[in-house]
Amino acid sequence: MAALISRVGKRLRRIIQRPGSVELTRYEALLPAVEKLEPELEKLSDEELTERAGKVREVTDFGDDQLVEVCALGREAARRALGERAFDVQVLGTMGLLTGHVVQMETGEGKTLAGALAAAGYALRGKRVHVVTVNDYLARRDAEWMGPVYALLGVSVGWVEPAHSREDRKEAYAKEVTYGAVAEIGFDVLRDRLVTHEEDLVQPDPEIAIVDEADSVLVDEARVPLVMAGSIDHTDADEEVANVVRRLRLGLHYETDSDGRNAWLTTAGASVVEKSLGGIDLYGDSGSERLAAVNVALHAHALLTRDVDYLVRDGKVQLINAARGRVAELQRWPDGLQAAVEAKEQVTATDRGEILDSITVQALLARYPEVAGMTGTAVAVAEQLREFYKLEVAVIPPNTPNVREDLPDRIFASPSQKLRAIEDEIRKVHETGRPILVGTQDVAESEELAEKLAKVDLECVVLNARNDAEEAAIIAEAGKRGAVTVSTQMAGRGTDIRLGGTDGSSREEVVELGGLHVIGTARYPSSRLDGQLRGRSGRQGDPGSAIFFASLNDELVLSNAPDIPEGIDSDPDTGEITDPAALRQLNHAQRVAEGVDLEIHRNTWRYTRLIERQRGDLLAHRDKVLRTALATEELEKAQPEKFGELKEKLDDEARLEQICREVLLYHLDQLWSDHLAYLTDVRESIHLRALARETPLDEFHRAAIPEFHKIIPESVSRAAKTLEEAEITDDGIDLADAGVRRANTTWTYLVHDNPFDSDFEQTIKKVRSMIRRKKS
Repeated sequence: MAALISRVGKRLRRIIQRPGSVELTRYEALLPAVEKLEPELEKLSDEELTERAGKVREVTDFGDDQLVEVCALGREAARRALGERAFDVQVLGTMGLLTGHVVQMETGEGKTLAGALAAAGYALRGKRVHVVTVNDYLARRDAEWMGPVYALLGVSVGWVEPAHSREDRKEAYAKEVTYGAVAEIGFDVLRDRLVTHEEDLVQPDPEIAIVDEADSVLVDEARVPLVMAGSIDHTDADEEVANVVRRLRLGLHYETDSDGRNAWLTTAGASVVEKSLGGIDLYGDSGSERLAAVNVALHAHALLTRDVDYLVRDGKVQLINAARGRVAELQRWPDGLQAAVEAKEQVTATDRGEILDSITVQALLARYPEVAGMTGTAVAVAEQLREFYKLEVAVIPPNTPNVREDLPDRIFASPSQKLRAIEDEIRKVHETGRPILVGTQDVAESEELAEKLAKVDLECVVLNARNDAEEAAIIAEAGKRGAVTVSTQMAGRGTDIRLGGTDGSSREEVVELGGLHVIGTARYPSSRLDGQLRGRSGRQGDPGSAIFFASLNDELVLSNAPDIPEGIDSDPDTGEITDPAALRQLNHAQRVAEGVDLEIHRNTWRYTRLIERQRGDLLAHRDKVLRTALATEELEKAQPEKFGELKEKLDDEARLEQICREVLLYHLDQLWSDHLAYLTDVRESIHLRALARETPLDEFHRAAIPEFHKIIPESVSRAAKTLEEAEITDDGIDLADAGVRRANTTWTYLVHDNPFDSDFEQTIKKVRSMIRRKKS
């Protein structure tokens, strides 16, 4: 009876405290069986262990017995290879991953090993596994670190990184388990999309994805498009427009909305711009192109801030990933905005060209028949994981109870009063010798705080987008006695903060002092990011504490809940507010921010769903063209005389097939690129349909579907025309001379989260602009 009550109580606690979580009872019941196998497996030699793991491959039905066997083999392999015996909670995490869930495991609980054991388990079932990481450093580190474990289990492992050649990539993807950053795997998908020879493909068909930092990849970056571009023309930003906009002043020449997503010219601003550009009419037919340039330049000038949204480093504009506080490698805004920011900062313009193909991170992951993931903060996005990926969350309890003390937020009337309190907090805690980790919102804030601390002789180490290459070394020492570390964001850093530093020399002393003290300088737009910062303290049962400071004039509140209730008083000396209404306002602002982010995700998903369906249909057709004689058959039907002439002049039938294939693929790819450009134009203007009381999404579908259905027949028609007009010699056809010219260079990049506003906001902005014009 006592056991029954205990189980019921545990289940109720999970239901109450862990919404959206998977019941773990089934997995917990298997733990004794895993442990029972340990003595038996310990007696085996390494070769015998590998041989026994190989027998799992012979099983067709993977049930609980095989789950137990894989986990027991993995635990023994880790013990031998790494000197680490997997905790029961790591085994639970492995089981959760092997049954297709997102497992929530707190920071420092050993997600990397759990993920490796699950990947090995899938491989032993005959599945090809991609372990998707948030950056290239972690992909290589984890593949090499876990390599000996895989070797003992008889599973091959590799990784992909930007420096790899095509042959390196083919070799890595040929392994049973391949580690790679989400962007790198996505770029390989796009590169494969353009090959004209079957042997040039590097990626096999996708089967299993295990996603590290799953909430970051599947939610935060889900709507980020990965882009393959080709260099066709080089177009610079409108320097004249940039110089005009640079002189405009907020409140006089332009206005912005409270959440910093819109900027628009006032009547006075429009007049100044029109006069400066030679007396044009921005709102007339002849001025429409200049108006577009002015709008994008104004966005760059008014809404994007240096050292917050981007850095200028090595003569280049580099975007900052807000969720991670580091440079977003290979990431850029859409070409027009990227060029506008480069013109604003007066740096050399980067190459631009035609988008050959693109895919969102969400669509990339949707290619895998089965997806699992691991992160420290999944419950907060459980509904999104279910809505967008049909994934459930399994909450894994910590191996050792968390004893971190989460202190109440301290709220102040103004940012300056808050900053003084933060400085005072750092000084007081530092005097005790405890290590301190301070989480800031952006690069500018981290450097401002470091300067203020230096003035009062408090040395600190700063970790932000400027020095993210040194992050592992900085984080590793953040737990030393007396250390003060200021970081922009701690999500996905991949390195634990160990009390006492890497050598652990002062561990016991730091433990006695109370462990790592975490300070947040403001609430993040997502409660998950708050949780990720807090989670850096209290690792594996270590002592620690965390506290957040906030102001009712922080950006989060001003952008999302600016209407502060009356009657909230602050201390006249310190500015601190103890009224519970202030905390409610802060929580409300954060919930609004999370809601806005979710709606943007949903909106992006609604539009890209159709595009991805079309993309899938087109790729299936392209693959058939690539692997079969379909191109030859189609062109022979369309141009029998010309085809016969070509056949007579070519002895090699496989040469002939390839010519037809390359001509048809060229036109197919060009038409898809044109289709993407067309859809972009439709998407950018679709908000105008709302003015006519039409549903923008319905109108988008009405525009997109008929155009897509023209692509395949049009590709055959164009290919036939190319064949008809081509000069045939004894060597065949000079494809370049026939107009089959692919981009001379290609490159990949990520497009930053759409910086422009929603359809509704765009509509309101247009209405405001029209009203102003009429009034003037």
